[in-house]
Amino acid sequence: MKLTKKRKKILEDFNISKIYEPLEAIKILKEKSYVKFNETIDISINLGIDSNKTDQNIKGVVNLPSGSGKTVKVAVIANDEKQNDAKINGADLVGSDDIIDTISKSKIEFDILIATPDMMPKLSKVAKILGPKGLMPNPKLGTVTNEISKSVKDAKSGQVKFKNDKSGIVHAGIGKIDFSENDLLENIKTFYSTIAKSKPDTVKGSFIKKVTIASTMGIGLIINQASLR
Repeated sequence: MKLTKKRKKILEDFNISKIYEPLEAIKILKEKSYVKFNETIDISINLGIDSNKTDQNIKGVVNLPSGSGKTVKVAVIANDEKQNDAKINGADLVGSDDIIDTISKSKIEFDILIATPDMMPKLSKVAKILGPKGLMPNPKLGTVTNEISKSVKDAKSGQVKFKNDKSGIVHAGIGKIDFSENDLLENIKTFYSTIAKSKPDTVKGSFIKKVTIASTMGIGLIINQASLR
């Protein structure tokens, strides 16, 4: 990637191997933002896992206390009785066979798909389309449920999905740069805590190796994870 003059100047100002206190890192990212759009603050957590071993991989969801700042389109596939719950609680798309037919044409018009358990057999025919995109409803992620009201509210209010990549790193957007410092800190602490609690039993030794935060166009700053506990 070609470095702009502004980015070069930012890099010159930092020792990127230094470990920063979380609030200090947040302040730096906010102060050094040089773009005109509302950047996302991303967190990367390096895990001490072997991603080739399925029993060491992690995935789940976390509800960020201050929201994610992202507008999320939620679709609900449910029976008639539950469809009303979905509409009342702000779902963007609500239906059953009609939504499945749209998906079968590879038209994806949502970020999160929630389904009631009785609809899962019907969804199986589009699993090959939804699966690779990480959109297949899953009971572990709270997206296969009869509690439609709660699930839609959670998805709309700042619920973030996570799973480690092949390198054993978990990435997520945990807010926007215009959030207050304290709101970003609370989101980071909540995300960190959720990952720490997700440690598989088969992982021995140190689970969380390194925590880094960065803005969309900024640089990654390593933060002191002891301050997040």
